[in-house]
Amino acid sequence: MTTQLANDVLAGAYRSAFKGKGMEFEEVREYQPGDEVRSIDWNVTARMNHPYIKTFREERDLTVLLVIDVSASSYFGSHYERKSTLMAEIGGVLAFSAIKNNDKIGLLLFSDVVEKYIPPRKGIRHVLRVIRELLIFQPKHKGSNLGDALAFLGKVQNKRSICFLISDFLCPDYRQEAALIASKHDLIAIRICDPYENTFPELGLLHAADLETNESGIIDTSSSELQHRYTKEADEEKRAFESLMKKMGADYMEISTDKSYINVLKKFFKIREKKTQMISVHLNKKK
Repeated sequence: MTTQLANDVLAGAYRSAFKGKGMEFEEVREYQPGDEVRSIDWNVTARMNHPYIKTFREERDLTVLLVIDVSASSYFGSHYERKSTLMAEIGGVLAFSAIKNNDKIGLLLFSDVVEKYIPPRKGIRHVLRVIRELLIFQPKHKGSNLGDALAFLGKVQNKRSICFLISDFLCPDYRQEAALIASKHDLIAIRICDPYENTFPELGLLHAADLETNESGIIDTSSSELQHRYTKEADEEKRAFESLMKKMGADYMEISTDKSYINVLKKFFKIREKKTQMISVHLNKKK
């Protein structure tokens, strides 16, 4: 299922959305109308008495890291699927897409500690191990500390990589650590949310508990004041998240448990592709 989704959702889009680490000489061929004059190999041209150009191909060898939240809040879900299930499925699709393009894939699972770290490698056996951990891993802790997870990542991953950070971002302050990762790596944040986290359902008196702290209490969900405050805080959290990502220059998207993530991913990779093309044009103009 995950392999099929990787093929259907990201077919071709993944490769064009990310730039490799550089350009590698491939061959010399005869000049054709429309070719860049700047690419002419003058030494070969002089010997052959006919214009020839150098062609290059992109060195792919990318490293993709999945940093995924396994804290207790990720196990929340209303009448749709759990956030954790959605995180695992998206992670699986991205992992298979990376391997399909011969890139390395690594995995970091975190709660309030780093629960599991699998260094980046290539190969189908490796990606199957990553998928298995996404599906069956049982965290030992309930809390959430994204800052510590990102600090750990900064220590173990020196090579520039594409970092998919998948979380509900219901975490203590992580701005400093996220900014450091964004400055070294291509950071892409995927915020997973549930409809009940934006608009609380009116269910009368309700006994509610925090999944991470186990704190509980009775709340009156029919209270208009509570509903207004709840929605306002949810909107503020969303705006703060988006503002932080923009400030750091990181890409981001939001995916809800009540909607298909397929179209969101497709749209994201199309935007990334255009962005990559614009950067390539800009760099070529500067040469």
